[in-house]
Amino acid sequence: MSKGIERSVGRISSALPVTPPTLADVAERAGVSRQTVSNAVNNPDLLRADTLARVLEAIDELGYSPNRAARNLRTRASHLIGMRISPAQEGTANATMDRFVHSLVETSREAGYHVLLFAGEPHDPMAGYDDLLRSTAVDAFVVTDTYLGNPQATWLEERRAPFVAFGRPWENPAAEHAWVDVDGAAGTDLATTHLIDRGHTRVAWVGWRKDSFIGEDRRSGWSRAMHARGLATTGLAARAEDTIACGRDASAVLLDEAHPSAFVCASDTLAMGVLHTLAQRGLAAGRDVAVIGFDDSQVAQVVPSGLTSVRQPLEEVAVEIVKALEGLLAQPPVVGPGVMLTPTLALRGSS
Repeated sequence: MSKGIERSVGRISSALPVTPPTLADVAERAGVSRQTVSNAVNNPDLLRADTLARVLEAIDELGYSPNRAARNLRTRASHLIGMRISPAQEGTANATMDRFVHSLVETSREAGYHVLLFAGEPHDPMAGYDDLLRSTAVDAFVVTDTYLGNPQATWLEERRAPFVAFGRPWENPAAEHAWVDVDGAAGTDLATTHLIDRGHTRVAWVGWRKDSFIGEDRRSGWSRAMHARGLATTGLAARAEDTIACGRDASAVLLDEAHPSAFVCASDTLAMGVLHTLAQRGLAAGRDVAVIGFDDSQVAQVVPSGLTSVRQPLEEVAVEIVKALEGLLAQPPVVGPGVMLTPTLALRGSS
């Protein structure tokens, strides 16, 4: 999460066992909802005979053990999954975590879990975890702030606490814990290529500080796309804090010194700053200068003419995280390979 808040090209090891089929897999095979699969297992009288037969056939074909997760949860205390959530940052347009949390809550509920959100100290990445672990208040954790370097993973692994990370293990690619992430570089490559295909040769980048793992990953996609077309990037990049004001200031400098015809930004927040700069100069986004953000926030969808933005598949992220949780809470536990998902580009008037 992750801070902008990133099919499987993740770490795959032949030594790792294959993740058992899940309720979601059965639902997909049978062409029904996950609730229908749950009813087939727990309340078969609620289903029509043909629907029940189709679900049971899918269960048999996949070798799904319908009571595995439930049986495991009954041996535990809470049926709760803990997730630390940080306060919204003022001066930003980022509501990605809201969309992810909603998707995770819905997907978890269908699998028999509930999500317990807890707060922590802003400058202490471990605050809140210890209390919940000591009190056995949760069965597992979802870790989202891996952009900080993921000290939570090491701490939780040392204590044998089940967890799944939304975000790859940036500092330790060989880490063996379960994780799901979105390929940010693929997203900015997609955005930059779109602009180049529309005739732009001077595409500027507005990103985060160099110590941001996610920011540098997203920057690499812009750089890769430019170099693939033989286009220069020198003087076309700026680093900024993730606020609208910083995006505004950075884009003003780039317009004055580098004269780009388009911008790709590490977040919708920075892109909104670019839109402010263009408006102040009497320039129209999409007509005079193209702009693309990242995260497809609600703001991107409602600004005049709309902001083109890279959209993370957060609903799919939630499904994959719950699959991984079911594996971790199985008896015996199963840790699957890391999963990398590919974003898409939501096209609107700004590009």
